[in-house]
Amino acid sequence: MLADRTKRICVSPTMKVAAEALRLKAQGVDVIDFGAGEPDFPTPAHVAQAAHAAIDANFTKYTTNSGTEELKRAVCDRYRADYGLECTTGEVIATAGGKQALYNAAMCLFGQGDEVITHMPGWPTLLEQIKLADATPVVVRTHAEDGFCVRAEPILSAITPRTRGIIINSPGNPTGALIDEESLAAVADEAARRGIWILLDLCYEKLIYDATAHNLPGVLARRMRDRTVLCGSASKAYAMTGWRCGWMVGPPALVSACNALQSHSTSNVCSITQKAVVAALNGPQACVTEMLDEYRRRRDQVCEWLAEEPRIRLQKPAGAFYLFPDVSDFLSPDGIRTTADLAQALLDEQRVAITPGEAFDAPGFIRISYATSMGTLERGTERIIEYVRTLSATLPA
Repeated sequence: MLADRTKRICVSPTMKVAAEALRLKAQGVDVIDFGAGEPDFPTPAHVAQAAHAAIDANFTKYTTNSGTEELKRAVCDRYRADYGLECTTGEVIATAGGKQALYNAAMCLFGQGDEVITHMPGWPTLLEQIKLADATPVVVRTHAEDGFCVRAEPILSAITPRTRGIIINSPGNPTGALIDEESLAAVADEAARRGIWILLDLCYEKLIYDATAHNLPGVLARRMRDRTVLCGSASKAYAMTGWRCGWMVGPPALVSACNALQSHSTSNVCSITQKAVVAALNGPQACVTEMLDEYRRRRDQVCEWLAEEPRIRLQKPAGAFYLFPDVSDFLSPDGIRTTADLAQALLDEQRVAITPGEAFDAPGFIRISYATSMGTLERGTERIIEYVRTLSATLPA
């Protein structure tokens, strides 16, 4: 009855957790939500004020499909300030979130017979978009004992004559891990030699905790500007998830193709949102630093709390706002068998929402979002530890 492509994909498991938590909250249930993939901070005041001003000025009509020149210039200016990258507005398209930027690129670059390399544990949407483009995802693994860092060698070893693209998410969801500049340079040199595209998902680019060299756009621009695609978003850095605005920076021919594709799907990003994002990109960036500092405080504290249960094994993340602990010691063939089962049990019995590792191709792990208040984090962490300790009492010696 349905098109074949619908058989290749499934609903985002991360969105499924969020929907279940929202359903219970709507019923009046006190749910501690550690599943949220969005900041808990309000959108910065100066950004919201720009949106109000847009409404007052009746800036509520269609804009150019690819976004206003003002917004595209703001993206260019931001990347020049942050990375020293020079680009023109003809190399930028505004999209309905970073997800659409990645989708547009996948649909315009990949097709049947192509292989596209990406890394796991990772964001499931990347795999689904590759499949939607009729291409074949090729997964390279990152490992907890290495902090889930994305390394060059596994990617280089996965390249075949059919490799058309490489997609890298750094900092990554769900691990918060990075790829270092040296590793990306090694991948880029080989990709440039073979004519392979590299897509960078930079959704969490502003959420890196330590002074780490992470000028990934600069690394690629110096080596393979003509096959580099940068996908960014206002969602995480500026607490604007519901505003739905991202962008893609790439070669003009690709941007033109994405513009044509978008013209037949969503058309332009909301006009009011575009004015707000201009204010976010051009305005003071202290709000970003303030949010990052608070995330760091939460990360460190929750890691300390979880360390009270040594069987929860955890690597402190370098970026984003997730913890990705290994809880496999609490799983058993005769009890809670998977982290999907564990997530359901925690929601049913403790009213704590987490995301199971199976959602990220990582059985045995769970994702905990610390994008919530410290008090909520303390209560939720206590409930998780209390519950897994009841499980350990039933495990075989």
